[in-house]
Amino acid sequence: MNHLSHAWRALRHRNFQLFFFGQTISVIGNWMTRLATTWLVYHLTHSALILGFVSFSGQIVSFLLGPFAGVWVERLNRRQLLIWTQALAAIQSLALAALTLGHIITLSEIIALTALQGIINAFDMPGRQAFLVQMVDDRSDLSNAIAINSSMANGARLIGPAIAGFVVAAFGEGWCFLLDGVSYFAVIASLLLMRIKPADTRRANATMLEQMREGWNYVRTFRPIRTILLLFSLISLMGYSYSVLLPIFAAQVLHGGAVTLGWLTAASGIGALTSALSLAFRKSIVGLTRMLQIASALLGTALIFFGLSHTFWLSFALMILVGFGLLQCASVSNTVIQSLVPEDKRARAMSYYTMAFFGAAPFGSLLAGALAHRIGAPHTVIFTGACCLIGSLWFTLELPRLKSIIQPIYQQMGLLPATPS
Repeated sequence: MNHLSHAWRALRHRNFQLFFFGQTISVIGNWMTRLATTWLVYHLTHSALILGFVSFSGQIVSFLLGPFAGVWVERLNRRQLLIWTQALAAIQSLALAALTLGHIITLSEIIALTALQGIINAFDMPGRQAFLVQMVDDRSDLSNAIAINSSMANGARLIGPAIAGFVVAAFGEGWCFLLDGVSYFAVIASLLLMRIKPADTRRANATMLEQMREGWNYVRTFRPIRTILLLFSLISLMGYSYSVLLPIFAAQVLHGGAVTLGWLTAASGIGALTSALSLAFRKSIVGLTRMLQIASALLGTALIFFGLSHTFWLSFALMILVGFGLLQCASVSNTVIQSLVPEDKRARAMSYYTMAFFGAAPFGSLLAGALAHRIGAPHTVIFTGACCLIGSLWFTLELPRLKSIIQPIYQQMGLLPATPS
């Protein structure tokens, strides 16, 4: 029982509790919209290429705006910024709903509204990551808050598409967009109900360009953050690209259909949820860099064996490991960066994390598609897995130097005992 209460300790902070419940409703809505958008685009075009392009149009905007967004987030009140991003996201979903329910939606409108969501995400993600510290008063509970947030996001990833499948089949895509639009009001209400101590939003004399340069120099020269971001960029580029090729594995390699694809997708979701819960049960952020090394190696190995597998049960088990490894890398990278970065550079550092997350993945999808066309889907996934494994090996060689820099910082924060003389 004590272990269980410890795993949810960040929820004792009233502000985080409000955010968690509001965000849970909203993220389920987001996943409903993702599935409904994919189905609507496929329904309109029957083209896998256009499906990829619609996804790319949203993610590339977030990638390009990343550094600018980081500077803006630091200049603004983060709670007010999040209220605005959630309100704009609600308008975007409600516009999709109105056009779809009116049976007048076109492909160009879907692309434009997806790109608008990409602009919103560019500000929303670093804003949300930076705001997490303000919601959790005790810094030692930050890693637990990030783990709970990941658990919620992955729980929603399992629940949202299942609800969306039922709603699309019974009522059509427009109702998914409508429910998503309404769900944003839960987050807005939770943000308005919070009691937040005013943060030092720096009204800097420096220009935006100077602040961007300062943020870039910090990320580039501070070895632990630079190394973690480089590994996470590689994982985002290579590790996430398998999902684009899953339909080919389901149909051509495992000789199944939509049900097989559904099981493989669910398996990665199970792995991701297990990963998030394992992080929630951790007592401290100390030792997380070692987990990053293990998770990236596990991910690479699982992808290589998935590329070699022709048996459904083995592929299913390997997908669980892939989902576990991916979420572990994303959450651990987030947690370690958040624990090391000073407050005045937090949003800018997290904007580079957002760029790695949103930017590398769509390029990876395009690369995987092109490679699969030339050498086949199994060989492509073996190649991407080998790249993740090489990344893990490089990170292992960097680890001793990283620990020597991180250890004094954690000692100063009281997370580690001072080194005895």
